[in-house]
Amino acid sequence: MISSTAADRFRTIRYRPLRSGLWTWALFLMMAGGGYAFDKTSPAGPVRELRVGLAAHDVGGLWSGESKEKGPDLCAEVIFNRSLFHLLSATAYPSVGASINTRSDTSKVYGGFLLQWEPASPFFFSTGFSLALHDGELDTDSVNQKSLGSRVLFRIPIEIGYAVNPRHRIILAFDHVSNAYLTSPNEGMDTLGLVYGYRF
Repeated sequence: MISSTAADRFRTIRYRPLRSGLWTWALFLMMAGGGYAFDKTSPAGPVRELRVGLAAHDVGGLWSGESKEKGPDLCAEVIFNRSLFHLLSATAYPSVGASINTRSDTSKVYGGFLLQWEPASPFFFSTGFSLALHDGELDTDSVNQKSLGSRVLFRIPIEIGYAVNPRHRIILAFDHVSNAYLTSPNEGMDTLGLVYGYRF
């Protein structure tokens, strides 16, 4: 059995790169200053925003609880320039993306919509809904892999972002995937990371 001291040391080492990244981005944002604008004219082309990022994979202690798999994940997403609907002062846009695990654990591709609140300030908030197709285990006895129960999962993102200027934005992005107890098992999985977005 691992001692509590050893376990604490493992958690510290595991999340050290994520904490370092957060401090780096915070410093960058302070140096970058203002220059944001959310009310700029939407682009004429089909793509509204491109995103790339790095995320901690299967983070423990969040929506899904226990962590089993390793990371990090390489992430990419495209948000399309087509308004689907409006809800509570937010606008929904179609989106597709991928999260590729660098340790040969669960990767996924997804498609759905992102619901964005963009007030006249540098900070913004997003959530949404997607269907995700993954290459992980459906039911396994391995202590190092999640049993996800279904090949297609529901995906819920929650994001808080900062617009450095009208083009460039930094996003703290969380997502949860699971089968919503439509089948068993349903261990679910959470990711948490930093994303760079380029708005056209």
